[in-house]
Amino acid sequence: MSSRIAGLSAIAPNYKGLLSDIWGVLHNGQTVNDCTVEALGNFRKDYGKVILITNAPRPSAQICEQLDSLGVPRDCYDAVVTSGDVTRAELTKIGKKKVFHLGHERNLPLFEGLGLELVGEDEAEMICCTSLLDNLTETPDDYDALLHRLAKRHLPFVCANPDRIADQGGKLVYCAGALADRYEAYGGEIVMAGKPEAPIYEASLAKFTEINGASIAKSDILIIGDAMPTDMRGGHYQKIDALFITAGIHAQDFGPMDAPDDDRVSLRLTHEDVETVGFMTRLAW
Repeated sequence: MSSRIAGLSAIAPNYKGLLSDIWGVLHNGQTVNDCTVEALGNFRKDYGKVILITNAPRPSAQICEQLDSLGVPRDCYDAVVTSGDVTRAELTKIGKKKVFHLGHERNLPLFEGLGLELVGEDEAEMICCTSLLDNLTETPDDYDALLHRLAKRHLPFVCANPDRIADQGGKLVYCAGALADRYEAYGGEIVMAGKPEAPIYEASLAKFTEINGASIAKSDILIIGDAMPTDMRGGHYQKIDALFITAGIHAQDFGPMDAPDDDRVSLRLTHEDVETVGFMTRLAW
């Protein structure tokens, strides 16, 4: 049974690298967790490297700029690896040129420099889904007819953000992963590059080697995240230790956000069949 950990300092000496989620751990889309900034900074100063790993459907440079705008200091992390980074490689690998982009225009930098042609639904050879157009008001039901039509054509569907839901300023909103699930249910072929699938972890391990000057063994890495289907499941698939943060997308399952019921958290982790080193309400030192 998993148990509560008082602070990252209690387990930090066991690791040489952290793979920390961003949305749900470092911030909720609007507010930064200062205690998490401090914890990541302390680990980086005394123990090892910190890579922020996110299912954001945009290149890492954009995410760094977003973190700057939120007031997250760059000295609390060494690098960022995004689902968008890995999606670019997957789009190139498929070898099609005409792409139907399903998502908000803010995600268009994902396609820059790839030599792809963004086209309408009828001309598409493949689909890249980055988000709902308006995740504050829409649900997957709003895309049902479109997804059904596209699936009938057996077009490859590349999901640039495998998250199903996210906490946006205290409101749970749908993400691209929810549309990918609907597309697959209609018989379509999907490609998931982000968490919990292997490509984003392979990219993260390569980034550790780049910034560390030498590889870091999986046994020396700790994954930190708030999502069972992506963060914790990714740790399970990769056989990397994982620390669960309760005050994220599953917070309402455990009682008050700032005072979760430890037994309920532990029971949920057991039922999800994931292995964790423990849990914390928020990442703190």
